[in-house]
Order: sequence, then C-alpha cells, then structure tokens
Amino acid sequence: MKYLKNILKRTPQNSPLWGAAQVQNSAGGYSFTVTGWTRLNRFLILGSEGGSYYATEAKLTRENAKAVEACILEDGLRVVKTIVEISDAGRAPKNDPALFALAMCAAYGDEATRKAAFQALPKVARIGTHLFHFAEYVDGMRGWGRGLRSAVGAWYSQKESIALANQVTKYVQRDGWSHRDLLRLAHVKTDDTARNALYKLVVDGWEDLPESEPEDEALRLMWATERLKRATSEAEAAQIVAEYRLPMEVVPSGLRGKKVWEAVLPHAGLTFLIRNLGNLSKSGILQEGAWNEIREVTNRLADANALKKARIHPIQVLSALCTYQSGHGARGGGEWKVVPQIVDALNVAFYRAFGNVAPTELRWVLGLDVSGSMGGGTIAGIPGLTPRLGSMAMAMVNYRVERDSQIVAFSDEMVPVRLSKTQSLEEAIHQTNQIPFGRTDCALPMLWAMKNRVEADVFVIYTDSETWYGDIHPVQALREYRQKMGVPAKLVVVGMVSNGFTIADPQDGGMMDVVGFDTSAPNIIGEFALGNV
Repeated sequence: MKYLKNILKRTPQNSPLWGAAQVQNSAGGYSFTVTGWTRLNRFLILGSEGGSYYATEAKLTRENAKAVEACILEDGLRVVKTIVEISDAGRAPKNDPALFALAMCAAYGDEATRKAAFQALPKVARIGTHLFHFAEYVDGMRGWGRGLRSAVGAWYSQKESIALANQVTKYVQRDGWSHRDLLRLAHVKTDDTARNALYKLVVDGWEDLPESEPEDEALRLMWATERLKRATSEAEAAQIVAEYRLPMEVVPSGLRGKKVWEAVLPHAGLTFLIRNLGNLSKSGILQEGAWNEIREVTNRLADANALKKARIHPIQVLSALCTYQSGHGARGGGEWKVVPQIVDALNVAFYRAFGNVAPTELRWVLGLDVSGSMGGGTIAGIPGLTPRLGSMAMAMVNYRVERDSQIVAFSDEMVPVRLSKTQSLEEAIHQTNQIPFGRTDCALPMLWAMKNRVEADVFVIYTDSETWYGDIHPVQALREYRQKMGVPAKLVVVGMVSNGFTIADPQDGGMMDVVGFDTSAPNIIGEFALGNV
C-alpha cells in the first residue's frame, strides 16, 4: 500500500504525476501545459511587456509569438476571430498584443486568414496610434502588397470625415510612421471633393490658412487645429479649444496652462481623463473645495455605461489609482495634493470596469500566490504592477461580491491576510506588498482548507503555475479535499503570466483556466462555479 500511496496519492511537485501529461516548468517543478488557444488568450490579454520572473521580455515575446504562429497554422480564421473579440470588447488592458497577432495573421496566414485579418483591421486598430503600431509590426514581417495597401486604405476611406479629421489631428505620428506615409502607400482615392481636400491637407499641410473657417465640418476641424498651432497666448489657445472642442493632444506644449485644462475638461474623453488626473490636480483644477469640478470628474468615473463604451480596462484604472494616490508622477512629472473623493471614485471605477458581476451564493476560497516568482515582471508593462499585486486586485472583485468568501495567501507556507470587504483597493495592495516572498507550493490552499475543515465549493488560485516545492501536487490535494470533506469542490486557475503552464488538470471537468485581468473573467468564473459552463 505504501508503494501505491507514493505513486498515486502524493507525488512531490518536483516529480511528474504518474500517467499525467506534465512538463517541467521554469522553477523545476512539474505542471500541466495549457492549450495553444489558452496561451493565445493569455498573450492577447496579458501581453509580454516587462517579461516575467523567469523570462525576459524578449524571451517571453518569442515564446508567445511561436504559440500564436502555431494557432494561425491550425486555424487562422479562429485566431482572427479571437483577436477581434478580445480587442473590440476591451477585455485587454493594452491593444498592442492584438495588433501584433493581427500582423502575424496578415503575414503568416493562408489566403483566407490574410483576407480576414485585413478586413478586421478597422475593428482592432481603432485609433491612429493603433494603425501606426500595426504598420510597424506588419512592415517587419512582410512586404506591402496590394492586399495590405487596400486594407490600410480602407481604414481611412471607411471612416466618416469628421471622425477621420479627429484621428489625423490627434494622432499625428508614432513608431516612425505618419498618416502622410500611410496615405501615400495606400493610394487612397475618392470622388468626394471635401474628402480629397482633407487627404491633401494631411499629406501637404496648409499653404495659406484662410481667415474664415471652412463650411465642411471636417475641414473646419483641421482649420481650427492649425489655428491652434499658431496661437501666441494661453488665453487664445483656450478660446480655440473651447469653441471647437479640441483635445489636449493638439495643443502646443508651451500653452498647456490652467486655462487650457479648464477648456479641455468638459469634452475630454474618459481615457484621457483617467490618465491626466494628476495633471488636473497640478494645474489647480482638481483641488479640495473645487466641488463642481470634483463632482464632474467623479460622476464620469462612476458611470458604468461610459466606462464600457470607452473600453476602460480595470488595469487602466488601477494604474491611475496607484499613480494618483502617490501624489507624484511615475517618472518625476511633478507633485499634486491628493483629493480623497477622486481616490474613492477610482476605487468604484475599478470594480465597475469589470461589468456587473453577479454573486453565486457559493463558498469561495481565493488563494493568492505570493511566492518569489510572482514578484517579478509586470502585468501589461504597467510599472510596479507585478503579478502578485495584480492577483490581490483581481481577487478583491469576487471577494467583495461573494458573501461567503475568504482570501488566503501562500508561498511555501500559508500567510495570514486580514481584509474586510469594505477596505479600499490600495489598502489591499499595500498589505500584499508587505508579505515576504517564498518558494511556491500551489497545493497549500487546499491542504489548509482540509486541515481547518473549511468548506469550499470553489478554490480560485491566482498564480503563474511555477509550483515546485510541496510534497503533493495541487490536483492531488484537491482530490484529497473532495474525498475527505465530501464536497465536489472546483478549481479555477487564474493565469497571471502569459506562459504555457497551469496547475489545472485538463482531464478534470471540475478544473478550469482563465486569464488574469480578462474583464470577462469574474463572470466566467461564476458561471463555471455554478455549472453553467
């Protein structure tokens, strides 16, 4: 019986499970591998910026590029569809991985895949900066054939004139590309006189600026932007910005004073607003006692529909919260006095950016991997946002929603976590940041629950799956828990790094992988816990 126990019941994590398709992970332990499609999703949502504890950014990018290529060769049309779904719904914090993968489809896919990628370009590259990123990616992978030129041309020709004028004035150039370059490459043609005039302005600029504004709305916007470039005072710039509702991006840097910030605020986009809360505070617009301005900003941050429409990702809010709460810019860009109401509004916006997460009335144990490897690298390249800090932020979503839920932390031992459901996000992150690093044993949450007779319907483990230290594999610990506690508990593994490992057994229908910081993840986890997926 000892032989049987040593083989089937408890296997050290530095040895593979008997009869299981496991591979050695980066830490030397053994994990399961995720499917190529799960890895594609991890890359599209988490990206590879900043690398991980075990892999540099370059190495992680190469690994993911190979995984994307394998999916393209297996089913290129499915890859394009996945890219569009994730990008269009705003499920990822950054759009760069989607643009990179779309460029790969355009370069390495079969004819049908390339055609689908070209057709998808306007949905994935929604703004000028996205288009420049795509141009740089695809230029490094293939030549500029007719299909690619037509796709770029369609990006311009399919937009309404006023929308296009906004794009070419707000996003002028990036990555060595400009709209002038792309319009020349694409050879865009039209019979619309006003449209041709707009294209000509983008390529050649203004020879002589007319004194009176054009009748055409798009040309009028181009004219107003050129007037703004020639403004000689902040007051003049503010007047033009307010009258023509121009964005801050087109204002010359030397004229961006308080008057201009006041002129921009009423019509500023939500993404711009979230990124510039510090600047609004530095300029004196957001300060204690400025009740109207504070109310305007906090109301917009609390608007769930506006957050969804603007594709505001929780990580964008989390990054803004960490920066604003610090009272100074991430790269030394000045200081400001923090307004508590803005901090509170960002806390609210973070949870609302995940959408409406419904409670399941089940019993939850949310396990945070706080081992050394989770403290390396960054999520989506956000400075300071490591996988371990991101895990706490994401766990707080389910923790606050579910009545019967408990957060535990582990490395090579269980770590006490004392949080109330009313604590702010930054307080939770601060507490996580104080936990000492250790070795990785992802079986501990189940072993702890079994030892303490904690009844749980669902274990959610936020991890990079680089487990190696314990004397029992996580899947064995879960099965032992099920047997001894008489509870058919499920396991959800939330992948916080875009690697190829998981502690979930793909052959066990009670285990599932989701991607960390996918905005759809909390609801998917809930549906799985209820048996609906």
